[in-house]
Amino acid sequence: MDHAELLTLFDRDLREGARPDGPDARVERTGDVVRQVAPAPGWNGVLWSALDEAGADAAIADQVGHYTGLGLDFEWKLYGHDRPVDLGLRLRAAGFTPGPEETLLIGEAAGPARAAAPPEGVRVVQVTDPAGVDLVADVHEKAFGADSSWLRHQLLARLSDPDSVVAVVALAGDEPVSAARMELVPGTPFAGLWGGGTVPGWRGRGIYRSLVAHRARAAATRGYRYLQVDASSQSRPILERLGFLPLTTTTPYEYAS
Repeated sequence: MDHAELLTLFDRDLREGARPDGPDARVERTGDVVRQVAPAPGWNGVLWSALDEAGADAAIADQVGHYTGLGLDFEWKLYGHDRPVDLGLRLRAAGFTPGPEETLLIGEAAGPARAAAPPEGVRVVQVTDPAGVDLVADVHEKAFGADSSWLRHQLLARLSDPDSVVAVVALAGDEPVSAARMELVPGTPFAGLWGGGTVPGWRGRGIYRSLVAHRARAAATRGYRYLQVDASSQSRPILERLGFLPLTTTTPYEYAS
């Protein structure tokens, strides 16, 4: 994989050419900014921008005015190669709060990532009904200590469309111990891996790797070439051992209206 070409393809297909992440969301292009707007609890934010020093502050102010006018909090998803180079500082000055920096990693769906198996006594199953969605949301809350109402809403809205999302849960007996989802982008070579989390007490046993493998096989079967992950510092080493390569960083800048 050529890094520069792959990053250009990622920007074109998943950022500038982004699709809505749910049936009640819409993607809009205004000037040199692409954003998503969705009713709460859906995700709202800026996905892509092509700004220069002269117009950046005005573009930021326009987005703040748009979302606050709708009464919505939103995120500016900033990547390490975005311009101008001081865009993060400009966002801070406009009242945004940065979250933890993550690394954009890309792997081959048909590569080594697909080979990992779950540990003994654990099985990985695909979610097909609202009860399964509840399991995924409950694991998310236990693994990340965060509210999962938005995730439950999103998965329920997309459950009937297996061509847009695949959700999986790892069960130890009948106990849900890990969960994740994969968002598919038809017409592109990319499938995104999101939300992989394991509850305390079950970490360090290879369950996360098995969820990556399950989704990699599902992506390859559907004809997707690449797997994309915004990786935390905890998951990055695991993914690199599975053949994923870092392309750039990504940082969420949050604005509370």
